[in-house]
Amino acid sequence: MDGNGRWAIRRGLRRSAGHRAGVQAVRRVVEAAPDCGVTMLTLFAFSSDNWMRPRDEVKALMWMLRGYLRSETQRFIDSGARLLVIGRRDRLAAQLRAEIHRVERATADGRRLTVRIAIDYSSRDSILRAATTLPTGRVSSREDFARLLASPNAITDTAPVVSQVDLLIRTGGEQRLSDFMLWESAYAELLFSDLMWPEFAADDLRAAVEEFHRRERRFGALRNPKPGAASGQGET
Repeated sequence: MDGNGRWAIRRGLRRSAGHRAGVQAVRRVVEAAPDCGVTMLTLFAFSSDNWMRPRDEVKALMWMLRGYLRSETQRFIDSGARLLVIGRRDRLAAQLRAEIHRVERATADGRRLTVRIAIDYSSRDSILRAATTLPTGRVSSREDFARLLASPNAITDTAPVVSQVDLLIRTGGEQRLSDFMLWESAYAELLFSDLMWPEFAADDLRAAVEEFHRRERRFGALRNPKPGAASGQGET
């Protein structure tokens, strides 16, 4: 969700005003997602590298994240949505950790849409933690490793597999992944928008999903291989 600060500066406002406007964009996208056929929506709110930003900005972001969780709980319950937070929690303030725990419990029965908010999240750190805690002899496939990413303290047959990203949207005009769900985005369709995040609306999400459905996804294979393709005589 890139571009909050630049959106504000272009209007002669403080960066914090851009972040507040970004919260409104989150609400629009969350409300529109189910009607677009989206069942899981992951929002990158605060990366582990964002701790390097000015202290006042970080403090304001954490305050807004806590306020969002508090104010949106009933809206999530009423709409049948579930909210989860991914990323580290040990560096978050106790009040924010408590708010995360409360909203996750309150919305646990939501089935219409799962919204994951990434806070203090780094895909590289997540992969590193999983790799350094590999149970001996228990990880023999990509699926096993994906379960370890989802449940870093244990791997069982019933542990959830990290959902693969189908469509990755980045706003703000930048064209990079910035340490976001690198493992899960191996075959994601990428869409880069010049819109700043506060400008992103429900119609923009619908347009992105429509663009996604127009693309042909082959996952390394051929959709309709011709005779002789396996011997190198067909199309590639």
